[in-house]
Amino acid sequence: MKELRSQFPTLNRMINNNPLVYFDSGATALKPQSVMDSLNHYYTQQSSNVHRSAHILAEEATIDYEATRDITQKFVNAAHREEIIFTSGTTEAINMVARIIGDKGLPQNAEILLTEMEHHSNIVPWQLLSQRTGVTIKVTPVTDKGEIDLEAFEKLLSENTYLVAFNAVSNTLGTINPVKKMVELAHNVGALTLIDAAQAAPHGGIDVQDWNCDFLAFSAHKAFGPTAAGALYGKKALLESLPPFLGGGDMIDQVDFDGTSFNDLPYKFEAGTPKIASIIAMKEGLKFIEDIGAQNIREYESQLRTY
Repeated sequence: MKELRSQFPTLNRMINNNPLVYFDSGATALKPQSVMDSLNHYYTQQSSNVHRSAHILAEEATIDYEATRDITQKFVNAAHREEIIFTSGTTEAINMVARIIGDKGLPQNAEILLTEMEHHSNIVPWQLLSQRTGVTIKVTPVTDKGEIDLEAFEKLLSENTYLVAFNAVSNTLGTINPVKKMVELAHNVGALTLIDAAQAAPHGGIDVQDWNCDFLAFSAHKAFGPTAAGALYGKKALLESLPPFLGGGDMIDQVDFDGTSFNDLPYKFEAGTPKIASIIAMKEGLKFIEDIGAQNIREYESQLRTY
């Protein structure tokens, strides 16, 4: 792992005459040179909009932009590339889900089940949904060991549980949650599931098909990519059944003043000019994780804990 240090320009800084040692990756990861090179290439060689122009710069940018979708599909093991919706990050993705399920309409007596270990980005959107719709929020406790109380979790599930939202890895405790088991228990009562994978993404090993989750969100900046980029995964049939989040730009199929039809997935949920440079560079962060390998990352983290 020592040879990887040279790939991070920020680590060339000296702090109080000492080489920088960075331990704040949970907040945001440092960026390898490949990410900076990608950002620079877009702004100096392409700098065009995507999906809507015929000239060569736009064509190249569109190809690079959509290549990130392909890599993201592989990274989370989604069944279809159109299940990958680009966002500004985990927070926007969770807010998007909270908004669109509310706009579609919630059943009477619907409940949202969270856990005590959630980041506020996976608490506040549901509180706002509750204020708009009256949906009830319930919270699963955490044990003294900092783990999900699975017995309490199962008891809180009911026929009224509409959606269960929880993190795969806690940003404060470092707890790795039994995602697959929790999704299974939620599905047993007919609930949808949303996984906050912001802290899980840098470690690799996300598998939405194995976990069978309905939604999953992560941010590029925690996964060695740039800020202002991330992705929402959603099962294809589910995304097709939901209303759009924002209006305008790529989410349009046909529009006039009497009515509008919406684009196919994934563009139905990608309104306006996207964060093109950041999304293109996002792929370099995901490549960086894949090149190292999830197993190697886990082994090195184990060494750090022992040290």
